[in-house]
Amino acid sequence: MSIITDQMLNELALKKSEFSTIIKMIGREPNLLELGLFGSLWSEHCGYKHSKPLLRMLESDSKRLLVKPGEENAGVIDIGDEFAIAFKIESHNHPSAVEPYEGAATGIGGIVRDIFAMGARPIALMNSLRFGSLDKPQNQYLFEGVVSGISGYGNCIGIPNVGGETIFDDSYDSNPLVNAMCVGLLKHEDLESASAGKPGNSIILVGAETGKDGIHGASGLASQSFEGDQEQRSSVQVGNPFLEKILIEACLEAAATNCLDGMQDLGAAGLTSAAIEAASKSNCGLDIDINQVPCREENMTPYEIMLSESQERMLLFSEPKHLPKLTTIFEKWGLQITVIGKVTDTGNVRISNHGQIECDVPIKFLTSPPEYRLQGIQPKWIESARKFDFNTLEIPTSAPSSILERILSSPNIASKESIYQQYDHQVQTNTVLKPGHDSAVLRIKGTTRAIALTTDGNGRYCWLDPFEGGKIAVAEACRNLSCSGAQPIALTDCLNFGNPEKPEIYYQLEECIKGIAAASKIFDAPVVSGNVSLYNESDGSGINPTPIIGALGIIDNANLTTQIGFRNEGDIVFLLGSEKLSNDPSSLAGSEYLKVIHRMVAGKININLDLESKVQNACRELIKNEVLNSAHDCSDGGLIVTLAEACIAGNIGFNFDFNLPKRWDASLFGEDQSRIVVSTSLENSGTLRRYCDSIKLPYTTLGKVTDGNFNIGTLINLSISDLVSMGKTI
Repeated sequence: MSIITDQMLNELALKKSEFSTIIKMIGREPNLLELGLFGSLWSEHCGYKHSKPLLRMLESDSKRLLVKPGEENAGVIDIGDEFAIAFKIESHNHPSAVEPYEGAATGIGGIVRDIFAMGARPIALMNSLRFGSLDKPQNQYLFEGVVSGISGYGNCIGIPNVGGETIFDDSYDSNPLVNAMCVGLLKHEDLESASAGKPGNSIILVGAETGKDGIHGASGLASQSFEGDQEQRSSVQVGNPFLEKILIEACLEAAATNCLDGMQDLGAAGLTSAAIEAASKSNCGLDIDINQVPCREENMTPYEIMLSESQERMLLFSEPKHLPKLTTIFEKWGLQITVIGKVTDTGNVRISNHGQIECDVPIKFLTSPPEYRLQGIQPKWIESARKFDFNTLEIPTSAPSSILERILSSPNIASKESIYQQYDHQVQTNTVLKPGHDSAVLRIKGTTRAIALTTDGNGRYCWLDPFEGGKIAVAEACRNLSCSGAQPIALTDCLNFGNPEKPEIYYQLEECIKGIAAASKIFDAPVVSGNVSLYNESDGSGINPTPIIGALGIIDNANLTTQIGFRNEGDIVFLLGSEKLSNDPSSLAGSEYLKVIHRMVAGKININLDLESKVQNACRELIKNEVLNSAHDCSDGGLIVTLAEACIAGNIGFNFDFNLPKRWDASLFGEDQSRIVVSTSLENSGTLRRYCDSIKLPYTTLGKVTDGNFNIGTLINLSISDLVSMGKTI
């Protein structure tokens, strides 16, 4: 009689068909421990069962890549002078929905460990957050808890949090998205691998003791639909940022000794994934003595120990002869170091408990989850939303200034200063551009260079058209980098979707990935790492499809960095990418204006990637030649929001030089892509015009920077203090 119940399978997110496959693979029914290993490693979170076939569309052979995407804890990209950047974005959505503070905090801890596991020193954090309306107490609770968790953990570990984004939409009710990105710096020679090395190596566990927190985090919590069950709190990890800081320093010191053959973070699925995936990478086996694992709770079972996702732990692989040196390092930092087993040539993972073998399973089976290539179906709402006749959309009768106030005060547009003020963004003293700009910029000490970082995504666009939305997410992220003067060189993505087993959701996932792949090729910016977070839904309702793009750019001269704010009275303001302002109401498709003022999401979105590339190249070239005094991406909220933000950032006025067309709402609030608002001195304005004419780039002269008000023709005349008040923090 089988000891495996349907409830056990459900806790591990294993299908009955998958259980049958496991029995056929190993020639018998697995015991509970073995089932736990399969459940964790075959989970969507670890095994990518529904997404792996689609993710292959993102493969790249860029010459800057130092590791193949998906094969290590993070992507690594060459930035010149023997320096490299390791970076990755990852989700902690489901844990944050259950316990927002610890869920967000341990999300930070986990992504940081992914980075220093590569031998890189973490130098920056960013985050991309999504919540439901703050009018609902539950969403307010989640929002406050997540932000507190990010600041509470991140501020303790000495890594600057340099920016990100926070968006609010009803689709994220009870399903917050908490995506954290970390960036690390290393020399090529310092690169570490998540490898077990060779037979005979010791398996070494360092850091915190193992507890019962986080069990079924990867399988039961992150790999099936979330229903808000607070009983799942035990699946959420508990973090200790002070221990993490010590762990960073100790592990980097150990890596510098050249005594390690591999280093692996204990994240999702804990010891199970860390050990078995490392062994799989090396085509080796493992012998693990479960009794050697230091535990902080008595009488923990092998199942609990192997599946625990307790934080602040790392797994090292090294020859036994190096153990004295490694022990000296970790004991100096006050950290436990324990040999829990050895690497073998058997190809199996064997787990012993008091001398008894509790598990003996081929690793190749554990790391070969099934792949599901499904047939997606276009959601019915897409065609109806695209067919909306914008000519029926009435021009508001309210004063344009009141419309602007409603847009600027929208939580999606309003200043996020109240959020990022809680984050330490100056620690390590590398931050050139602080949060609030299109991208963050950090100098690379010892060089003339800097890197630029940003995150971007728009679930509303992807709801209307996942293919175009995927392209736009990449384009906007790269545009943010270009506005600071940075050349985009690499991307990381976090793909947040509902249940992929539903044909409509699978369609969204596939089309978004196709869009991301198409855009990444245009910008020669490969997707080097990332994460898939699926099953983001509750009560049968899924989130908007939300691919988040983290983008990395390089600036050869750190002194040539451009900010968003207008700087000098008399500067001429141009719009790159368009030779006239739109009089077409269809430009309002998917816009913040359409949502806030008309309470609808509709229209056909699109982007011309060739024009986009041309606009970005021009912006970078003009910055490089010191023609521009400012540059700001024209995106959410449209042209008028971009202009208002430039005035607020520079604490200076602006005068619009010409009359607006009849559809002033489309001109001011339309969100046409491939546009950048720039300013330049009167002396350099001719240079800008001649350059744009020479490359046949469309542009429009918008007006002048003034020492007065924010003046939009005859429609709007506001003081800068009025603008600041309108864009008050949430």
